[in-house]
Amino acid sequence: MPLQRKKIFLELQAQTNQSPYLIDVEKAEGIYIWDKSGKKYMDMIAGVAVTNIGHRHPSVIDAIQKQLDKHLHVMVYGEYLQDAQLNLAKNLASILPDSLQCSYIVNSGTEANEGAIKLAKRFTGRKQLIACNFSYHGSTHGSLSVTGNDVKKAAFLPLLPDVAFIEFNNIDSLKIITEQAACVIIETIQGDAGLIKPTQEFITALREKCSQTGALLIFDEVQVGMGRTGKMFAFEHYGVVPDILTLGKALGGGMPIGAFISSYEMMHTLTNNPVLGHITTFGGHPVIAAAANACIDVLKTTDWIAKTEEKGQFLENILKQHHSIKEIRRAGLFFAIEMGSFEIVKKVVEG
Repeated sequence: MPLQRKKIFLELQAQTNQSPYLIDVEKAEGIYIWDKSGKKYMDMIAGVAVTNIGHRHPSVIDAIQKQLDKHLHVMVYGEYLQDAQLNLAKNLASILPDSLQCSYIVNSGTEANEGAIKLAKRFTGRKQLIACNFSYHGSTHGSLSVTGNDVKKAAFLPLLPDVAFIEFNNIDSLKIITEQAACVIIETIQGDAGLIKPTQEFITALREKCSQTGALLIFDEVQVGMGRTGKMFAFEHYGVVPDILTLGKALGGGMPIGAFISSYEMMHTLTNNPVLGHITTFGGHPVIAAAANACIDVLKTTDWIAKTEEKGQFLENILKQHHSIKEIRRAGLFFAIEMGSFEIVKKVVEG
């Protein structure tokens, strides 16, 4: 990479950490990325859980191109009938339980979680929020408030008040969920914590506790949704249905999107007291909605999800042969790999 190009990148583009990967991308296709020197990389990061069906899937590209020939943004979400938005809403309803049929499309996963929290407070009339230790729900103010990681939050305090935390897989900790709680928001499978699956006993007890107290159960599937775990949604593994579901990342087939989904009864409360209780200018942008609709179609009509477990086991068998790997935790093609020491992790990251 030319030094001047690197300098411009580091000075003019805000950085998220002090040691970016600095791959100088030329193109991406399928599971590969090419840099400007022609070097080819197998993309095991998948754009951070985004490219579940690969980079530039032909169906997604075709849907985008067709929508470009019709119209771009014409109005805020939920006002005009637009084919791309309507088709996406119908497609989401077709793959979700009857209690999750009304979708609100936004621009990202963290926005979806913000919307879900607002919906829970509006519907229940309650103020307290409950989340899990070691969770991650996003970087905006509200979603960061329900993130169970003090290191991520310390520099931005104070955050939202009246947030309490339970322990993942600790049924005893559920006793803090009372009639004061608007919602309990958890990742169906914890990602940032290092791929921690819920026990069946815990997730069943959590559903029961929420039903008993009237607290709404929110499953954040921004990272694990859309086939990654071997089911379209991770909650399908456990037979437990949330009151509100949030999606993002892979839903857009490579385009930016988020969604919070609930029942019509709950979602309709955002239309009054106040009017425009939740509004987004660009959420549900027709080009993005068309891409997401195509992505769902690919997952519904191909054997991608059916082969997820087989591919995951194949990759796990290869990884197990490496002596530096201490432990592998996996759900389908969703992996956490624990190395023997920080020094080894550092070498892997540095390539």
